[in-house]
Amino acid sequence: MTRLTKAALCLGAAFMMAMPVAQAETVLKASHQFPGGKGDVRDEMVQILAREVEKADVDLKIQVYPGQSLFKAREQWGAMTKGQLDISAFPLDYASGRHPQFSATLMPGLVRNHERALRLNDSAFMEDIKKIIDEAGVVVLADAWLAGGFASKQQCITSPETIKGQVTRAAGPAFEQMLVGAGASISSMASSEIYTGMQTGVLDAANTSSGSFVSYRLFEQVKCLTAPGANALWFMYEPILMSKKSWNELNKEQQDALMAAAKVAEDYFVGEAKKLDQEMVDVYKKAGVEVVEMTPENYEAWLAIAKDTSYKEFSSNVPGGDELIAKALAVD
Repeated sequence: MTRLTKAALCLGAAFMMAMPVAQAETVLKASHQFPGGKGDVRDEMVQILAREVEKADVDLKIQVYPGQSLFKAREQWGAMTKGQLDISAFPLDYASGRHPQFSATLMPGLVRNHERALRLNDSAFMEDIKKIIDEAGVVVLADAWLAGGFASKQQCITSPETIKGQVTRAAGPAFEQMLVGAGASISSMASSEIYTGMQTGVLDAANTSSGSFVSYRLFEQVKCLTAPGANALWFMYEPILMSKKSWNELNKEQQDALMAAAKVAEDYFVGEAKKLDQEMVDVYKKAGVEVVEMTPENYEAWLAIAKDTSYKEFSSNVPGGDELIAKALAVD
């Protein structure tokens, strides 16, 4: 090898070392239980997050896995805390077995309408909830509250007496306690399993979110729907969450892009939340399902049962339960 060749090789090596190394793209996995590609707003929130992050051009990509295709519904919380899952659109009450305080985010009658749900986001009540989320190793990217209702294969559910004797699915322990207090039997399952439960005769009735009532096509199984209306007994907190381990591995530019994308997703959801309720009513009426609403008297009758069951149980058995309910009720 000539001196000239050696010199050229050395110069080439030096040039290659001086060139900036392209940063490898970080791919985050986002899992949720809801149907993908069918207009479910929770799936769309996550898809918006993915699209906005990609547009930011910060070497970050989100791969979305809908319909429990990556993790089962209730497995997602544990997977996030361990860093096995990066992101999830997650009904927080599903983790109440690990953190019983989370049952407050699906407490009968505690929210009542969409406007109050927005005010709760910035309340001392949610500060306490988010502190528990943070300490568990999870980051809140975007807030989301969904209204919901009841549906039955037997009869319309209005006053507490109408649910007596029905085998019912409720999303969490607080609703289960109230429904048992009204004379219902309980069969626990994720919202994604309600259709099969009704189809096979395991369930007579269910309560879940307006979005799930539509996306899971429960109108094919039920006789009557109780829509949220002006007296929504059922509201559930279903935020977009992220593993803190995954969050801490991102650089500042990527974290900023992710939070900016989450704000776009959250704003989209706020605009869609009320539309979900009306869409549900329209879809069920078109399918020939009877649609009713609770009267103020129905609502107060249920609330009285809730205070003697769910509220009392929560206040007595959950650390800080009394204070959490008081903070939530203090929001105008």
